[in-house]
Amino acid sequence: MASRNFPEMPTPSSLLSAYASMSTSIMLFRTMFDQFFPRHLRRYVVDAVRFYWKPKSSKLTLVFDEKDGMSSNHMFDAAEAYLCTRINPDSDRLRITKNVKENHINIKFAESEEIVDSFEGISLTWKYVRQHAQQRSGGGGDDFGHGGGKSSSGGGFTPERKYIELKFDKKHKEIIISAYLPSVIKKFQELENQKKVVKLHNLQSYGGGPGGYKESVNLDHPSTFETLAMDPVMKKAIIDDLDLFLTRKDFYKKVGKAWKRGYLLYGPPGTGKSSLIAAIANYLKFDIYDLQLMNVGSDSSLKKLMLRTSNRSILVIEDIDCSIQLPDRKGTAPVKFSDGRSVRDSQFSLSGLLNFIDGLWSCCGDERIIIFTTNHKERLDPALLRPGRMDVHIHMSYLTIDGFKTLAANYLNIYDHHRRFREIKELINCTKVTPAEVAEELMKSDNVEIVLEGLVKFLKRKRLRDDATKEGIDNGDDEVHEDKRAKTVSLIQ
Repeated sequence: MASRNFPEMPTPSSLLSAYASMSTSIMLFRTMFDQFFPRHLRRYVVDAVRFYWKPKSSKLTLVFDEKDGMSSNHMFDAAEAYLCTRINPDSDRLRITKNVKENHINIKFAESEEIVDSFEGISLTWKYVRQHAQQRSGGGGDDFGHGGGKSSSGGGFTPERKYIELKFDKKHKEIIISAYLPSVIKKFQELENQKKVVKLHNLQSYGGGPGGYKESVNLDHPSTFETLAMDPVMKKAIIDDLDLFLTRKDFYKKVGKAWKRGYLLYGPPGTGKSSLIAAIANYLKFDIYDLQLMNVGSDSSLKKLMLRTSNRSILVIEDIDCSIQLPDRKGTAPVKFSDGRSVRDSQFSLSGLLNFIDGLWSCCGDERIIIFTTNHKERLDPALLRPGRMDVHIHMSYLTIDGFKTLAANYLNIYDHHRRFREIKELINCTKVTPAEVAEELMKSDNVEIVLEGLVKFLKRKRLRDDATKEGIDNGDDEVHEDKRAKTVSLIQ
């Protein structure tokens, strides 16, 4: 057979010699590279290679830093609050926080945790990132932890950084920025309103001088539209008006008017004017600023006090007809009140007040509500009542049967018809009784039957008293009036 020629296998010594030669060449090249290319130039070359050779991604990442310079980033707060509503049972890590003043535990998503959301069929991925504080090396020096663990003289400190990433397909950039992110902000505002504690501020001036300050407490008044003893139709009309007001920022700007709304609440004492104010504040989550006109010494003082109020607030001036006798727009004030009390010297004028309601100074804030209350609407200057100043006039009248049913549900937990309701309805229809008077009667016992029986007796006594008073006034004879009053007292007893 013919022999075949196979390549000769290299010997171990030749392989070792080739490896030594290659290693020497690599070391020589590395030495030459280090000599001709400084360290910072090498970093530049490496970064350039990484940048140009990096594969192009179809994903776009938006970064929401916790801080915007020295101030907080509103978008970070909005995103964090929004994502707390998107936490699902599949989450592996969650953050738990609680403020000393809070009564509840907050559940938030932790660092490196991802949350998948969707908007109009677009898939979005949120990720919370936290970079811990670290020491950074200076130019030309070794990194911290090398060379004995010390940084060079040019080193610095990198503070902790928190941010949230939002990743999605690049082709959806416009819709995400123009529609999705505004929806995140809107949700954040709704959550903030739910958590907000409404404040009651008392505006004061320094002894009637030009300065001023405010005292604040939490508004713990529990009144809401659900618990308010008011005609359901009127109640709905007020809520609808408030809702419309909140959504008309652009409309007010378009027509050239300050974004404000004026309400006049008038009616007898005890008909729920203060309760309605508290219900409006709790519904809107607006702070209340209580302004006592007796404490305002001049128009200048009023300006400074008004500048202390904030946006999204309610300015309340209660009992405007009797709190102060306002000088007219010419600066002339009556010498005495209608009840004979003397008027103090004042530089505060009606024109000054009107200027803050709908004049130039009314534009010093947005989304504000101004509420006047009075027991006697007829005593007010017509300039205060015209549209544009007091836009809505609400008559707080005596109790109706619908209002009584609300009180019965609140105080007695009676939500259905009761056998006493028919008699109570007849008495309410022919008796001028306020919600405050009936509420006082409903608090006298925990026994429903005893309470309703006592209420019926109270309404009968009040009807007799009102009839006797009316007959005495109509007759005009003091002796007849005394006789009627004596008979009424004997009937009540």
